[in-house]
Amino acid sequence: MTGRRQHPSEATSRAVERSAGELSTLASQRMDEHLRWYRELSAEERSQVGLVAQAGISQFIAWFHQEESHQPSAISIFANAPQELTRSVSLRQTLDLVRTVVDVVESRVESLAGPGDEQLLRESVLRFSREIAFAAAEVYAGAAEARGAWDARLEALVVDAVLRGEADDSMQSRASALGWGDVADVTFVVGSTPTVPGGAVPAVDDLRRAVRQHRVEALAIVQRSRLIAILGGTREATRVVEDVADCFGPGPIVVGPTVPHLFAAGRSARAALSGLAAAAAWPDAPRVLESDVVLPERALAGDPPARRILVERIHRPLAAASHAPLLQTATAYLETGGSLEASARALFVHPNTVRYRLGRISEVTGYDLASPREAWTVRIALALGRLAATPGPTTAAATASATSAAGPAPSEARRTRAEPRQRRTASPDTAAQGPLEETSKLSTPNS
Repeated sequence: MTGRRQHPSEATSRAVERSAGELSTLASQRMDEHLRWYRELSAEERSQVGLVAQAGISQFIAWFHQEESHQPSAISIFANAPQELTRSVSLRQTLDLVRTVVDVVESRVESLAGPGDEQLLRESVLRFSREIAFAAAEVYAGAAEARGAWDARLEALVVDAVLRGEADDSMQSRASALGWGDVADVTFVVGSTPTVPGGAVPAVDDLRRAVRQHRVEALAIVQRSRLIAILGGTREATRVVEDVADCFGPGPIVVGPTVPHLFAAGRSARAALSGLAAAAAWPDAPRVLESDVVLPERALAGDPPARRILVERIHRPLAAASHAPLLQTATAYLETGGSLEASARALFVHPNTVRYRLGRISEVTGYDLASPREAWTVRIALALGRLAATPGPTTAAATASATSAAGPAPSEARRTRAEPRQRRTASPDTAAQGPLEETSKLSTPNS
């Protein structure tokens, strides 16, 4: 609207001023009749919304009396509103509130405005409602910015606690503040940070928006060159990550195992980070891979959980007494380079028997020896199982150390105590002779 605002007549100003209480009451009634969200608020929240409406009307009346050059400013309308109100009442609902108050004032224009002031009053209401809308947007933007900065800090603390395996009370309170207290089916995902304008913040925001389209909760941070995400509320984390893989930088993206809740996510984090470190050993690895797929690389890199999983999944079932032929067949098949005939000759069985046992091995372990990748995994698992079952030099050294610490055996102790007495009674010549010679000399006089 252009031009200068005309000054209202004294009669119009007094009528508008006297109608403050009536307009506030009508606004509350109108909101209760037409706004469902307002009826669903608690009594305290409805009272707070009513105070905002009253403040808006009071500010309009005060502004309506100002000089013509004075620009309206309704920012103070929300000054007394508690910050928590922005959580229970959205910006859209606030605009509904503004629209309701404007409608109430416009409906009373004919009775409030003096002769010739009707158009002036309508235009003044519209100008002031515009300022209220901008003020509301400013309040909500400030609240969102402060909440976003605080939430980002909480996210970083929660993810850091997951990385360190600290599922304590402080982590629980922070997770609850982020709305993660009851989130189930949690998966840890890690990849490289993309190179995007603006640094880490746009990368994290892009990942959150992409994941939110799948209706999946996400905590995300950038840690040095790694983009880390914790997904919640899905058992198909790998499929979701494949759809949002463009949000990560180049290189592999490793998905850890899905755990029941956030407080068990440390296990998923350790597996995913170990998988990312070991993925370089597999040149043909897919871009998105689960941490279990690189178990052999993780075992070679010295990851104890990976070694334990391989032994538990493959070697221990095959080493059971009931599956002894399967272990022999797996060993022979791997040692002969995957040849049925050579394996059959080594085992003195028919090739069909070898073929049947290979099928049983796949059923028992879940790994198909006909696949080169899975056969290599089984070979490493069997080697790790044999190492775990065979005492090594470390075990022998530990046994010797324990024996020396416990002292000499009883027979050795008696022999050690008898040796000094024997040396004292023997002559120098006798002591210098060997045992057989000493015995023969002692027996000669008797003969």
